[in-house]
Order: sequence, then structure tokens, then C-alpha cells
Amino acid sequence: MKMNIKVTGMELTPAIESHLHEKFSQVEKFLGSRGGNARAEIEVGKTTQHHKHGDIFRAEINLHSSGQHFYFDHTAEDLYAAIEIVKDGVIGEVKNSSEKRHTLLRRGGRKIKDMLRGINPWRK
Repeated sequence: MKMNIKVTGMELTPAIESHLHEKFSQVEKFLGSRGGNARAEIEVGKTTQHHKHGDIFRAEINLHSSGQHFYFDHTAEDLYAAIEIVKDGVIGEVKNSSEKRHTLLRRGGRKIKDMLRGINPWRK
């Protein structure tokens, strides 16, 4: 997975960069075979320069993987907490998308099986 990191309103330290790579590399295992050509645009930063307390750190991810787009953002008092919540949120979206795809495949298989049962000439 290719990661493009953008920082606004603050400086990108090696500690923040390694934390981002560590956390968002976990997303790749949930993408499965789609993870090889995935592209993640990650943005972290301060929302304002003058506040001393409150939600001032923001983390956001745009994830593009094999024709699908996932987006999640969050604002928190701590940068690392915001990153963790965004990681969990995008993993939830990826899992939900995968479960939807599997459900649709199973539903289609059930419909075909029901149609085949309906044309069985030996069944009365």
C-alpha cells in the first residue's frame, strides 16, 4: 500500500511518521488481495493555532483500493488518539464492504439454486 502523508499546522516528526506507518499498515491486511495496489492519502494536523484546550488535532484518511473509496476523519485532543480512531474507523468500513460483497454473492447463489430447484422435472 502506498501512503502519502500530509501535515498541516505542525511539523512532521519521525515519531509521528513511524506511528502513521505502523498503524495504517494494519489496514493492508484487511484489504486482502486488493491491498497491493491500494493508495492511502493521510492528513494529520492542528485545526487551529490559538486554542490551548479542546479538540485541536485532526486525522483523516482517503483510501483508494481497486475501484473502491473509503474515507474517515476524526478530531481529538490528542494526535495519537485521533490516528487510532481513524485507523479503527477505516478498518470497520473495509470490513463492512467485504461483508456486503460476500452477502451479495451468497444471495445470488441462493437465487440460482432456487431457480434450478424450480425446473427440476423429477420433482412433483
